Amino acid sequence: MKKILCLLFFSFIISITSNSSAKTFYTGDQVKDYFIYNNDIKIKLNPGNWIVVRNQQRGYPKQKIVGIGRVENNEIVEVIEVYEGLLAGYYIKYIEPVLIEFMFKDKHDGCYERSEYYLLKLYRKGSTFNCMRIRHIDVNKVLNYPDSPDGKAAASAYNFWIKSNSLTYPKVMLSSYHTYFSRMAGAKWYEVSYSIHPKLLNAPESNFFTEETSEYHKSNISKFPEHEETMKKWISISSRFHKNFENMSNAKSHHKLELSKYFIETEIEAKSDDSITDQLKQLNELFKSGALTEEEFEKAKKKILN
Repeated sequence: MKKILCLLFFSFIISITSNSSAKTFYTGDQVKDYFIYNNDIKIKLNPGNWIVVRNQQRGYPKQKIVGIGRVENNEIVEVIEVYEGLLAGYYIKYIEPVLIEFMFKDKHDGCYERSEYYLLKLYRKGSTFNCMRIRHIDVNKVLNYPDSPDGKAAASAYNFWIKSNSLTYPKVMLSSYHTYFSRMAGAKWYEVSYSIHPKLLNAPESNFFTEETSEYHKSNISKFPEHEETMKKWISISSRFHKNFENMSNAKSHHKLELSKYFIETEIEAKSDDSITDQLKQLNELFKSGALTEEEFEKAKKKILN
């Protein structure tokens, strides 16, 4: 997940209130069925008990990161993080150069080609960017040897969760990253990162676990056809998710990525991609339970039907 903006000419303070558009989360909260981050970002979750692991907020400009995780048989199998930066206002001219620095010039991460990225798709014009990134993760490295300040902050939160609950975790996870920012869409910067245990895609066992030696590395994967098929499934699932993410983040049509060539129909996708009828039913249940306002319900219904 991208780091919280650090600008030398702003005096940042930790905010005790959430962003005006965001729901309130507390570390340890349980989440079920939908991760309703705010009025825009609502992510359908796989069945199981999800828990809030990371909750970081800063003010001026308002920024918030919430990370949730899911466990099966005492092992971490899924992690989702959402970032929102409310960047509209008179200071946008100062923030935009920093955005570009973080997204395209950061030495640790970003939306530009790197050897560890399997696939990167990008639209960029001026300060507007829309990016999807697919890769594998050396989990031991991410948790114990993070190479960036934001990575260290995230590792601290997840290591505390792991140690407090005596959890185990896979040595390798598959990950996708989705981000969009445009002043034309209200100057909200959204990011979603999603990491899964490969076994959820019925992947074969792995024998190599470092970032460079993994079977999922793009330089190695052609030698491991079963792993390559798993990665294709993950790219398809992530591409479909990105199309939903673009709608959730109110991306302009001419900013959207062309990803249809990556879509494949798999058993995993068919299982996780509910029919319109089922989605509407679940949405109605959320509305009846009071989790959604009438305005939120109508907006979400319109997105499903479109």
